[in-house]
Amino acid sequence: MTELHSLRDMSLALAQGKVSSVELTQEHLVRVKTLDASLNSFITLTEDEALAHAAAADGLRAKGDSRPTLGLPMAHKDIFCTNGVLTTAGSKMLSNFVAPYDATVVSKFADAGMVSIGKTNMDEFAMGSSNETSYFGAVANPWDVTRVPGGSSGGSAAAVAAGLVAGATGTDTGGSIRQPAALCGITGLKPTYGRVSRFGMIAFASSLDQAGPMTRDAEDAALMLSVMAGFDAKDSTSANRDDAWLNAIIHGGIADLDRPLVIGLPDQYYENGSNQASIDLARQELEQLGHSFKRVSLPHTDAAIPVYYVLASAEASTNLSRYDGVRFGHRCDNPTSLQDLYERSREEGFGAEVKRRILTGTYTLSVGYFDAYYLKAQKIRRLIAQDFDTAFAEVDLLLTPTSPTPAFKQGPLNDDPVAM
Repeated sequence: MTELHSLRDMSLALAQGKVSSVELTQEHLVRVKTLDASLNSFITLTEDEALAHAAAADGLRAKGDSRPTLGLPMAHKDIFCTNGVLTTAGSKMLSNFVAPYDATVVSKFADAGMVSIGKTNMDEFAMGSSNETSYFGAVANPWDVTRVPGGSSGGSAAAVAAGLVAGATGTDTGGSIRQPAALCGITGLKPTYGRVSRFGMIAFASSLDQAGPMTRDAEDAALMLSVMAGFDAKDSTSANRDDAWLNAIIHGGIADLDRPLVIGLPDQYYENGSNQASIDLARQELEQLGHSFKRVSLPHTDAAIPVYYVLASAEASTNLSRYDGVRFGHRCDNPTSLQDLYERSREEGFGAEVKRRILTGTYTLSVGYFDAYYLKAQKIRRLIAQDFDTAFAEVDLLLTPTSPTPAFKQGPLNDDPVAM
């Protein structure tokens, strides 16, 4: 079974009766128990539930159910509410929180017959770029355990790269799927906002958060996205779009994808020459396949990070105000007043990076600064979006580096949040 590295390989083996879902699930559980001690990519392992769901999948397959996803093991980032399972968002604040319902993403994978073996580690409330802010400890990069896997979906990225699972869910607010996927050498996709439901996904910045797949290759990512995507009435920002194109990719491809593409190279993304050798190799491969390249400009690129930080922090300060020690989550001992309950529960429950972003966001939303920071950031956000609209009028897609550097060492950037 060890040669079954991809979701597609496992799906074919299940269809041919070469392996059962129970056997696959047991093997994945053994891998986690054996190999994850040096990685710390999982927070919770749901062994009993996984084996029960795998047995149910085998029963359905014996009755003729031939869905390609039926019985495939996978894992969820610990930001998705999972009924009856610890759901922490990597924070002490939620270290005792057992979700009373399933996120739509979780229920979609369950309905497709996939088997979740557990919940993966992550930066606290998805705030981080290295998976070092987790209350449950840092995650290591499986290619070099002295280096970071990226964040915030570092647990999912490390688990897939190490072969603990072939696919896992992630979330991306400002790079949290794409960057760890790049640093761990796997495929990660942040779908268009609204393509995947956010219902039951613990919020960081609601206008930016989006769930997506993390897999070994693009075909497996398409398979997972075909399960995740779709309109959800429970999410007011969910897009009601035709997903026929996505299903066509899974079941034989789309003829239009065979045509030569015009690929854009944004001037601003290549100014420092980072990752140029890797980009050149990718470009040569694409040129040999018949595609062409064109220089394009995204003039507001330099504003992207400050705009992101203002907007994401402002939304985080609002979203995280619900964690007050009253209804759920961490509560301080022996509070002397309601004010003391609020203050000490939040002081004890949140880590340094989360506190930093809450304070930054609260400042930008305060009287006298709202217009100067938050409203101005919203206006510049529109200009950034227009840059991409203009570029995509000329090209089919953009070829860009994902991260300015390869995976960096654990530790040094923790004391410099601006560099991080």
